Amino acid sequence: MEENMEEGQTQKGCSECCLKCLSGIPYASLIATILLYAGVALFCGCGHEALSGTVTILQTYFDVVRSPVDALDVFTMIDILKYVIYGVAAAFFVYGILLMVEGFFTTGAIRDLYGDFKITTCGRCVSAWFIMLTYIFMLAWLGVTAFTSLPVFMYFNIWNICQNISRVDSSLESCFDLRQFGIVSIGEEKKLCTGSENFIKMCESNELDLTFHLFVCALAGAGAAVIAMVHYLMVLSANWAYVKDACRMQKYEDIKSKEEQELHDIHSTRSKERLNAYT
Repeated sequence: MEENMEEGQTQKGCSECCLKCLSGIPYASLIATILLYAGVALFCGCGHEALSGTVTILQTYFDVVRSPVDALDVFTMIDILKYVIYGVAAAFFVYGILLMVEGFFTTGAIRDLYGDFKITTCGRCVSAWFIMLTYIFMLAWLGVTAFTSLPVFMYFNIWNICQNISRVDSSLESCFDLRQFGIVSIGEEKKLCTGSENFIKMCESNELDLTFHLFVCALAGAGAAVIAMVHYLMVLSANWAYVKDACRMQKYEDIKSKEEQELHDIHSTRSKERLNAYT
């Protein structure tokens, strides 16, 4: 009988410990972090491969040649964008970890109001700094989303013509001039017309279809990162309000405890004075 009681107490203690650990997890920050990592991974991975596919299409079908000198041509810009993608992936991996750590500290501060890092002035300043930084990153991701929509629009037009090439009247020939998109200089004439052999080969190849859908996935990843930033802003703002209220409550409890102690000391002093007066 005693063994069964001990086993029941042990199981109860383990379950209470598990519940306590689960209650300390910042689920809102966890969801935002997962969404951020998924969006950044989708944007960086698909964006990198889409840029590589763009290089292949330009060299194979538009006959664009890489400049032999160190000039700022389209291929150099694509290489720069790839390095930017590497930096974005590394930076937001670290930033997601920092926000998760901040979420854990905030959750502990809400559940345990005394003696916690987040209640201190330094902790509140760190929380305010994260709110400002996340807001800036949200604006940056909005710009990235708008920028990523440009190649999606360009590839969609070409892909749509390729899908309907059999319905297009052969007498109505349209051409894609890279000078209109700023990809080549004005002095270079690099255009591809719908009736040309290279255009038909490009439509029949897998590069165009794959590159277009990779850019679409990269755009979706950038949108997911924007949603994650907005989610983080809501979480950080709510945590800031909770921590501010907790700080005020702590000050109120400290003042109340101090006043009670003073009243207790006054009553003790008066009691001693009365005893001395009777004696």
